[in-house]
Amino acid sequence: MIFYCDSFVLPLPPEHRFPMAKYALLRERVVAAGLVPPSGLRIPEAASDSELLRAHTPDYVARVKFGQLSPQEQRRIGFPWSPQMVERSRRSAGATIAACRLALKHGVGVNLAGGTHHAFADYGSGYCIFNDAAVAARALQAEGRAQRIVILDCDVHQGDGTAAILAADESIFTFSIHGAKNFPFRKQRSDLDIELPDGTGDDAYLDTLEEGVRRALSTSRGTLAIYLAGADPYFDDRLGRLALTKAGLAERDRLIFHYCRAAGLPVAVVMAGGYARKIVDTVDIHLQTVATALQG
Repeated sequence: MIFYCDSFVLPLPPEHRFPMAKYALLRERVVAAGLVPPSGLRIPEAASDSELLRAHTPDYVARVKFGQLSPQEQRRIGFPWSPQMVERSRRSAGATIAACRLALKHGVGVNLAGGTHHAFADYGSGYCIFNDAAVAARALQAEGRAQRIVILDCDVHQGDGTAAILAADESIFTFSIHGAKNFPFRKQRSDLDIELPDGTGDDAYLDTLEEGVRRALSTSRGTLAIYLAGADPYFDDRLGRLALTKAGLAERDRLIFHYCRAAGLPVAVVMAGGYARKIVDTVDIHLQTVATALQG
């Protein structure tokens, strides 16, 4: 089963459609490729206030909910407030919660959106409103389904919001492999950070990633992994600055799933970033992530 939340379900104003357009295209491609039957696609429940409040401050949740974000806060997020933005953000976080539950039951769960790792406890940033990985991890703990969780963030940008929200939480291990000179320019401290120079290609990336994943899994002793499978390390990504090929990114996915499965670790997959000059390239990369996840 795959959970999705895209513009066909929740229409967005034109000013919100970048970087959202890829999600609807990805859902179309998942169906066309026959990765799951139509009945295997589900619109997620929206994350509740109580679920959001385990990762975000009451004041911030209320200001998002009631449209009280300042113009400066909206600029930091990257698009203006709207009711659709709030609903979509809630459902994206709800989809990651649902993917985690499914992973614990079947070994893998997929959210065709998510990966909003620049959202902090009390503000949004970089197209991110609510931090779905932190919200989901805390939800699964509160439900008694998983007590130790590892977040494997392979987006090209550091998961700064995730690192900040979970900085004092020893039960959730944060790992981020990202461009050293890319956004955010003021990095936070994850439990394990690997910074890469501009232009890093397939071989160097994969060698470094393998060592990082092995360290993260052995140190975290997790019972659930949340994998942020960003498409933006791609060489032709407008915001990426690394130089991975589609083949290299496919190998990245295989490596992540291999080590998690070898450790008996269920994996919830979220898509995170992707801003290729040709949107079809971003969708191709996300599609191969989904296909790899479902291979079992």
